[in-house]
Amino acid sequence: MNIVRLHDWHVTTSRAIQIQTEMAGQVSRTGDVNPELIAGVDISVDRLSGTGTGAVVVLSYPGLDIVEVQVVTDRIEFPYVPGLLSFREAPLVLAACEKLAVKPDLFIVDGQGIAHPRRIGLASHLGLFWDKPTIGCAKSRLCGTHELPGDNAKSYTQLIDKDDVVGAVLRTRTGVKPVYVSIGHKIGLASAINWVLACCRGYRLPEPTRLAHQAAGGNLKAGSITAYFEMLK
Repeated sequence: MNIVRLHDWHVTTSRAIQIQTEMAGQVSRTGDVNPELIAGVDISVDRLSGTGTGAVVVLSYPGLDIVEVQVVTDRIEFPYVPGLLSFREAPLVLAACEKLAVKPDLFIVDGQGIAHPRRIGLASHLGLFWDKPTIGCAKSRLCGTHELPGDNAKSYTQLIDKDDVVGAVLRTRTGVKPVYVSIGHKIGLASAINWVLACCRGYRLPEPTRLAHQAAGGNLKAGSITAYFEMLK
């Protein structure tokens, strides 16, 4: 797939903050999508070796069958700085996505979207590079405050930071910890919530990011599923 290259990744931390500040205003908080292909992305990091693995898993919708899996392992150059994780992780994800034979209509990222102090977490940063509807679905909170959602699946509350609704705290499964859903790019919050729920299949995490986590950990084989391409002929 084609990726818009908006800036270099080999920058200082001060320049990285400047880039985030400049790009945050480009993030679109509105839109909807009717996807046929939904991608999930995740990253695993080996701190001992200083390497990371970026993974993208593309699923058909509504069946959520695996269409394609791509992974890239390489050294991580950028230091660990809270709030600047996209400069560590995005290059590996983008490299994996460049190998895709298909073009996803929607991306779900294991990370924050606008639920970020500068309103541009990993999902939003990647969304701008992809120029595609993108959702952040994180396992933990980076900023903001919220009430606890109800115990039942589909219950959610608003995540608020400095009087700005930056996301939703969503219970995807009854009795399990909620996830933190936020706008990545080119999608509204209500639509982002709906698509996360539409991609859940009995687990806490939606299938695209759950499988991307497996791929990043080496537990899901990379490659294309030829049956999908045969179906399109």
